[in-house]
Parts: sequence; structure tokens; C-alpha cells
Amino acid sequence: MRTHRIKVAVLLTGAAFMLSACNANRYAKTNRVYKKQINALTEQIRQPLPYITPRLITTYDTSGVAVVSEDPQAKNPEHWVGAIHFNLRKPNYVVIHHTAQDSLQQTLHTFTVPHTQVSSHYVIGRDGEIVQMLNDYVRGWHAGAGKWGSVTDLNSVSLGIELDNNGSEPFSEAQIHSLLNVLDTLKTKYNIPTANFIAHSDIAPTRKVDPSAFFPWKRLAESGFGYWPGDSLANPPEHFNPVDALRIIGYDTSNLEAAIRAFKLHYIQHDVSAVLTEDDICVLYDLYLNY
Repeated sequence: MRTHRIKVAVLLTGAAFMLSACNANRYAKTNRVYKKQINALTEQIRQPLPYITPRLITTYDTSGVAVVSEDPQAKNPEHWVGAIHFNLRKPNYVVIHHTAQDSLQQTLHTFTVPHTQVSSHYVIGRDGEIVQMLNDYVRGWHAGAGKWGSVTDLNSVSLGIELDNNGSEPFSEAQIHSLLNVLDTLKTKYNIPTANFIAHSDIAPTRKVDPSAFFPWKRLAESGFGYWPGDSLANPPEHFNPVDALRIIGYDTSNLEAAIRAFKLHYIQHDVSAVLTEDDICVLYDLYLNY
């Protein structure tokens, strides 16, 4: 019996190793593409500083014909001197998404085929498995067109985290536990401000609704990732302007109804209509005081 158990254990260990090897081989090709692109970026950074092209000016000859030429007064560097005080640019925001797909493997496939043109730095499975897909310093393609405060290119300043969730189901405990671990690491490593943990729907309210109303923003705020209204809400003063408050928090109010829906998806959740109730305004005022 003992020998049988040992054989079973050996077989299971071998099966686990083969499964791990299969998973590694499945993405061997795209991993090579990733490394090739990283090497190309590295080589680009190593190049001498680029020559600055003189600006073009337009003059007119005696017959009135326009003549375009380089500005003779331009002072262009003929060589470069490398400064010695610098480091990598760091991410300053974290944008949280749900995948709107049915499995972790489906999402990994989506992020590793050429035609989709989308990516994320981290993907977290329903069982809590964490898959890092991009170096933190690389510009991922996860945010798309959007705006938060004065930032109009979120991809350049943020990290994207995708949660394996179809958008119509609660997030698992294992998944949120892993997410909190990732966020704690990122906040500490890059000194990301508490206010800068936001939703995809926050930055793209006319296009996106992720993560869904099932997402536990309150729990994240209790751990220092974003803000959440207090239990005791005060009435705002008479001069309080909800639209200005939304804009100060970061929302793009050019489409006010979309901004209100995004705000309520994040902070109200049980009602995501485009109308601010008196209670909603109290919540908005409480949050506004943090900014």
C-alpha cells in the first residue's frame, strides 16, 4: 500500500511538472516576441540623444514666391553630453478593470495575439493566480481613450490590472486577496497616492463600466487604495457645486450624465442612474473634502 502511494505521488508530481511545462510552452512564442520588443526599446534608450531638426521658416523672393528653408539662427547641438542624474519614469496611477471574458486563459490569449492591440500589466484569476504580463515601467495598452483630471494619456502614467470576471458576477475572495497584495506592493514601490487607484469606468465613462458594481471599492479604501465616504455624512453647504466637485475629484464632466453614472458605479453601486439624489450629493461632498 505504501509503495502504491509513493507511485501515485510520483505520478502526480510528474503530471504537475508536465502541466507546468505545457503552460510555459504555450506562451513560448509570445514570450520571445515580448523579449524582442523589450530589447528593441533598450537599444533605443542606449542611442545618443537625437539630433534636433532646425525649424523651417518661409521667406519670399523678389517675385513673391515662397521659399522654405532651415532657420539660419537655430543653434543645434553637434554632440551630446549625458547627464548622470536620472532614473526610470515611474507609474503614478493604477487602473482596475474586469476582463469581461470567461476565463483567465481566454484573457491571456486575448493579450497575446496580434490583432487585439490590448494588454495589461497584471491579470488576476478567479482563484487568485497572479500573472504579470508587462514590466511595470513599460507603457501598456489598457486604458485607451480617456481622461482623469488633466491627464489625457493614462496609458503613459498608469499600471493596468485586469480581474478575471465577466462583469455580471461577484469577485472571489481569493482574487481580491491577491489584488490587495499586488496593490500593496505597487503603492509601496512607486509611492502611488491613495487617490490614484481608480476604475476604468472613472477615466472612460462614456465607453466603459468596469469593474462592475460588484467590485468592493470600500474594502480597497480601507486598505489605503482609493477613498470611500464615511459612515456619517454631513449636508454640503449651500454654495456646494456637484459638477465642480466631480471635476475636482478627476471626472471628465464634458458628458455630465456619463460622469455621474461613473461616479455612482464606483461609490453608490446600488443605483447607477445619471441623476444625483440628495444622498448621492452628500457622498460626493464627503469625498470632495479629500481632494
